[in-house]
Amino acid sequence: MFSLDLLRDAIVFGVLVGCFYAAVSIGLSVAFGLLDVPHIAHPAFLVLGSYGTYVLNQNGWDPIVAGIALMPVFFLLGMGVYRFYYETFEKRGSDAGVRGLAFFFGVVFIIEVGLALWFGVDQRLVEAEYIGTSLSLGDMRLPLRLVVAFSVALVLTIGLTLYLSKTFTGRAIKAVAQDETALRLMGANPVRIKQWAFGIATAVTALAGALLIIVGPVEPTMDRVYIGRTFCIVVLAGLGSMSGTLVAGLILGVSETIVLTLLGASWAPAVAFGLLLIMLGIRPQGLFGR
Repeated sequence: MFSLDLLRDAIVFGVLVGCFYAAVSIGLSVAFGLLDVPHIAHPAFLVLGSYGTYVLNQNGWDPIVAGIALMPVFFLLGMGVYRFYYETFEKRGSDAGVRGLAFFFGVVFIIEVGLALWFGVDQRLVEAEYIGTSLSLGDMRLPLRLVVAFSVALVLTIGLTLYLSKTFTGRAIKAVAQDETALRLMGANPVRIKQWAFGIATAVTALAGALLIIVGPVEPTMDRVYIGRTFCIVVLAGLGSMSGTLVAGLILGVSETIVLTLLGASWAPAVAFGLLLIMLGIRPQGLFGR
């Protein structure tokens, strides 16, 4: 029988998971929401970050430290990927989005196959003091790995929100998809701003990938599990809203855990698509969309 205690536990776990969902979606919120890049390869980069964290962890690195260390590498990777996308697709016409989808599908395929060939198809785990232990909170026991992921995700989301709202480059990133001509008049190069922003979106994915492998084991095709969730959160939040991404992640996390508690695990994956369809029907611009 469902009880208030069960509901309380579901909400608490949903908040922890929801903040993690926001962290794994925030890079897509920048790439897709602010830059209008059809970055369907975002979850694949997320898994790539998890495997990079796994390799460093095997050499004695803490997973969080490993994720931070990978951020500069992923930043450069993201800048290179966007430059190729711009020169090959975006620069050539208005149908860049359609052709870009094929490009990013190819990137997904390359990452999946590359990881499978290098690491095999078995699941991979990392080791740390906070993995496998729990935190007592009254009569509840919270997995410490979720608490750590929640804390890092919250700091990451707040930090990126402040960067985009308080710095000239951040404000330029928010403006580049709205009015490139006005941005040029302010002395900023839209292409360089987009390249920088895509690098940031990819860099935060490295740390989010570290959180992913902390929360649970990963395997090369896990990106397929998160593609629906991440796009749901970005659309639910309103394209390009960082604070909205956090709120949308919390909504999805709490909704999933309540459905999981009431109806079982088989129904939980349908929550993201259900929320996405409802939001598109009621408020297409999202909760915080302009």
